[in-house]
Amino acid sequence: MPRAQIKDEKTYQELRDRGESKEKAARIANAAAKRGKKSVGRKGGKSPSYDEWTKEELLGRAREIGVQGRSSMTKSELVKALRDH
Repeated sequence: MPRAQIKDEKTYQELRDRGESKEKAARIANAAAKRGKKSVGRKGGKSPSYDEWTKEELLGRAREIGVQGRSSMTKSELVKALRDH
């Protein structure tokens, strides 16, 4: 079912199917709808994969976005929680 806040539902769903978080998928889908997929794809990100972060870095990011129960999570659980946020 289409959501008002998602401007390109097809792109959003493709990103979610690939494992991207809801927030990231929505951000990319909306940017693609506004500026076009090619310009968004060229921009790219420079941050390493969560798998390459230390547990302390993951805890800091989880704190920033408000992940509940983060202090008792393992590194792999933190990565999953951040990707699913």
